[in-house]
Amino acid sequence: MPFCIIGSLEATAEPLYPSTSLVQDVRSRLQPIPGLRVSEGEPLKLHTRFGIGGEAGLLAEASSEEAFLAALAVVRERQVPLALIGGGSNLVVSDQGFPGLVLRYLGDRIGADGTRVSVEAGAELQALVDFTIDRGLRGLGTMTGIPGWVGAAVYGNAGAYGHSIAERVSLVRYWDGEKMCSAHREQCCFAYRESIFKKHKSWFIFSAELSMDAADPNELRKAADEIRRVRDAKYPPSMRCAGSIFKNCILADLPAAVVAQVPAQVVREGKIPAAWFLEQVGAKGMRRGDIQVASYHANLIYNDGNGRAEDLCHVIRELKQRVLDRFGFELEEEVQYIGF
Repeated sequence: MPFCIIGSLEATAEPLYPSTSLVQDVRSRLQPIPGLRVSEGEPLKLHTRFGIGGEAGLLAEASSEEAFLAALAVVRERQVPLALIGGGSNLVVSDQGFPGLVLRYLGDRIGADGTRVSVEAGAELQALVDFTIDRGLRGLGTMTGIPGWVGAAVYGNAGAYGHSIAERVSLVRYWDGEKMCSAHREQCCFAYRESIFKKHKSWFIFSAELSMDAADPNELRKAADEIRRVRDAKYPPSMRCAGSIFKNCILADLPAAVVAQVPAQVVREGKIPAAWFLEQVGAKGMRRGDIQVASYHANLIYNDGNGRAEDLCHVIRELKQRVLDRFGFELEEEVQYIGF
């Protein structure tokens, strides 16, 4: 199957361009599938928080696992390029879009049995956070205000304030390209912004089970509201951005010569904020077209108007090169890419 799954800018191959007749044939095969909504030429900028990206050859949105797997079967049979996406909060889509099929899973059910929570991948992360807080379940409050869907949060081990979703994941249900599988937390190989799912691009997360702790919902809500206030001040909900562009740097992974240049007070929980390195190379306020690096946060890049993916990628490459030239190592993006 010719996957062109989200990945790094350097590693993403140029997508194959299917013929118009193949696209029409695939659409005709997809449309009768119950629970699948199909559109042609959908602007992908409508499905990314950056508000950037060209059109999808086809966009299919599945409301059930059965519909999703039926769509995958059509892709496999017809050999059309495929990209699997979620809420698009951490996604950069090329200005040319994606010529094949872009597939999303919309299942968003959330349920609880005592302190155990089950959630489908298409649920908004904030909806899950609110669900747990309202039921007096502690463990996800620090993720208040993080945009995106649960599937992507598990995929990238989303987190904030020293905590990540991996701490609460007990089981993940996923499709491995051939069959439905389950992985316990230790099998997911979670690390800082990493999981086994990032290493297997053809796998797709359908749902997860979380293990929470009982707590006072009023105290949880008070703490979450304060986190939301701080986050919204840094990343306003209306700002078209992906939050932090680059991963923070794990202290133990950096060369000793680099660590020696970093003030001790900058180190937090064994990590050095990528923003510190970016500040040293003059990132704040950098601009190309309508793509802007925030004047108050060197690791925040946003679309200030009609930004283009070309300009966004230029800024990302430039910042990586500046840090490489100055400190001798490469920053790693949190964002993923499609269609390059």
